[in-house]
Amino acid sequence: MPDDRVNVRYLVDDVEASIAFYTTNFGFTVLSNMAPAFADVVRGNLRLLLSGPKSSAARPMPDGRQPEPGGWNRIHLIVDDIDAEAERLRAAGASFRNDVISGPGGRQVVLDDPSGNPIELFEPAG
Repeated sequence: MPDDRVNVRYLVDDVEASIAFYTTNFGFTVLSNMAPAFADVVRGNLRLLLSGPKSSAARPMPDGRQPEPGGWNRIHLIVDDIDAEAERLRAAGASFRNDVISGPGGRQVVLDDPSGNPIELFEPAG
């Protein structure tokens, strides 16, 4: 496993649907596919681990808490034209948590993958 990769695990409801979502919409490629339990996809130095309900990562914690998709921690994908990307993804049926907003560093918008995990698209200022 290359040391220069960043690894992020997302719990997902459907591994195959998640593979299709990330490869079709964001240009990830499949590294391995052990659906329905697990798959990992890569884009540049980002390895996204997609752990389904049958994966070891989805097993209950000793205190009984059940890992699940969602939350607010997210991968951050830099784009050249956030308006065009948001329009393309909306046309593809993606669900957005907000509209594009501006801040001192640039513009951003948050959308969900098919399991409700957030993805931030970010267009740097200037």
